[in-house]
Amino acid sequence: MSDFVFTFTFETYDDAVTRGMNRPPDRLLATLLDHPRVGGLLVANPHRSLLKRGAKELLGRGDAPFPARERVGLHTPLRLRSSDPVDVGGLRAAGQDYDASLRRAAARLGLRTPHVITASPLVAGFSPLDWAASVTYYARDDWTELPARQPWWPGIREAYRQIATRGASVAAVSQQIIDRIEPLGPARVVPNGVEPAEWAGETPAEPDWLATIPRPRALYVGTLDSRLDTVGLRALADARPELQIVLLGVVGEEAAVASIASVPNIHVRPPVGRAPLVAAIRNSDVCLVAHNRTRLTEAMSPLKIYEYLAGGAPVLSIDLEPVRGISDRVLLTQDVASFAERLDEALALGLAREDDRLRFVSENSWRSRHEQILDLALGVRAGARGDGRS
Repeated sequence: MSDFVFTFTFETYDDAVTRGMNRPPDRLLATLLDHPRVGGLLVANPHRSLLKRGAKELLGRGDAPFPARERVGLHTPLRLRSSDPVDVGGLRAAGQDYDASLRRAAARLGLRTPHVITASPLVAGFSPLDWAASVTYYARDDWTELPARQPWWPGIREAYRQIATRGASVAAVSQQIIDRIEPLGPARVVPNGVEPAEWAGETPAEPDWLATIPRPRALYVGTLDSRLDTVGLRALADARPELQIVLLGVVGEEAAVASIASVPNIHVRPPVGRAPLVAAIRNSDVCLVAHNRTRLTEAMSPLKIYEYLAGGAPVLSIDLEPVRGISDRVLLTQDVASFAERLDEALALGLAREDDRLRFVSENSWRSRHEQILDLALGVRAGARGDGRS
């Protein structure tokens, strides 16, 4: 057993609990909390504002309880400012402060030369962490392409350079992210996965809101923003008016969906909890990865594609390298408008056979993905335990 420190990106443990522990870093943390190779564990939030924290406590708005136990704890570093600086010098200074806070918290918890796994490029790049046994950056996106992080793009690019030159390990969801960081240390592609317990059992009843939408149904799950190819979806809706296209998720950019919200066979639905989400996927005829082709989407390992396949649905996706070779039930096209040309082929595939569906779930479980990340952090050679892969 080894000691570990795990840090989030720009969100907190409370945020993770509020959203249902369903994003990739949340899933990794859930594994670390009960893994037999993990002894002590410090979970660290990013810096938070001292003033905002005090105000929250005065209002009685406490955070979600953390499952602390001996040598397992949660740490929230506090400071006066409420957001990260955007200049490289400021980020470097903030990284050093964060490093000192982590080191003290790890010592208080009794951790001995822990291995650090961080989902934050800023921590991996600007915190020295020279007291740690190893540093592994878990990259689930190319943060230099996310519009919401644009003010920090220059700093994140510098963080990538620091990650590369310091020899930190990189576990990334796609080869494209590894190629952009160009790490000198060990690196491994670890795609997204699924939680088997969510996908077991008989097909659940369709949610009431979904039952009102006639078949055939094509489902897209995810944030509705500039990643979504709305022009292509409009073309698909016009070419196949009998197809009901369901867009399920948070509207991240109103302009991204305004042009298609009134199309009769496109249905924009708000996000739902995990159980209704699973039920919606398992009661859809085809699922979509309807993205624009950008540097952001080219580096993604779409979590949704694994969940679609776990639910047994055939998938129509634009042809991106990270989605190739996942399954022969993923039909690829050059753009979303071309989905219409392969729709009949996808519908003819129907739902997967149950034994094939469950085999996919088992082979692509989050636990198997996390074993690869732990191997990387601990310096275990790929394949040495018989279940790793590079």
